[in-house]
Amino acid sequence: MISIKSEREINLMKQAGHINYLAHQYIEKFIVPGVTTLELDKKINEFVRRHGGICSCFGFEGFPRYTCISVNDEVVHGIPSKRKLKQGDIVKVDFTVRKDGYESDMTKTYFVGKVDDNIKKFVLDTEKSLYEGLKVIKEGAKIGDIGNAICTFAQKHGYGVVEELCGHGIGTNMHEDPEVPNYGEKGAGKTLKAGMTLAIEPMLTYGENGVYMKDNDWTIATDDRSYSAHFEHTVVVTKTGYELLTGE
Repeated sequence: MISIKSEREINLMKQAGHINYLAHQYIEKFIVPGVTTLELDKKINEFVRRHGGICSCFGFEGFPRYTCISVNDEVVHGIPSKRKLKQGDIVKVDFTVRKDGYESDMTKTYFVGKVDDNIKKFVLDTEKSLYEGLKVIKEGAKIGDIGNAICTFAQKHGYGVVEELCGHGIGTNMHEDPEVPNYGEKGAGKTLKAGMTLAIEPMLTYGENGVYMKDNDWTIATDDRSYSAHFEHTVVVTKTGYELLTGE
């Protein structure tokens, strides 16, 4: 069931989202060659706790870390470890922050040192695809409008769209109805209403869009080992557009 959030609930989600945003701002300076993904996981958790939030990925369906950190061909759900980042990597940092019973979800793809120009453009284009999806959001629009905008932009630039994974509703739970695919037809799907809160998260590939699950039963990676990029924001639908909840 899709829930419509009250003004009080939206304000609580905005508080959780602000901590998430600040944690992303904080961690960027530590994403350098030689750092381990486990060190980044620890720093993010400590920062979030200092600011009154909880990294709610920890323990979710048995997930063993506070954040999902996915490198290069890994799309999502990378498990932080002693793996050291190296020059030229791209790293996706994805985590949820819970505060006073409400969730926020945000992902950014970061560069580790100097990255190949073509891959850098791919990452920046993936972020642009997120905003292509966001700008069609308003009361009365359809779920399919969001995915269509993301997919149209991605395919125009020659990228693959991961179809097995999608955005979602969010609120008192990390994942709520509705699902928000990153592809679809204009005018199709459920109608957006003011007060709906959504996590929009395009996951694009530099090569083919096929993916598989690694042996750890969590991490999803590209079949062809091509790079993947991922960006995500939590938003609330308004009468005339949307409001960013994972922002300043």
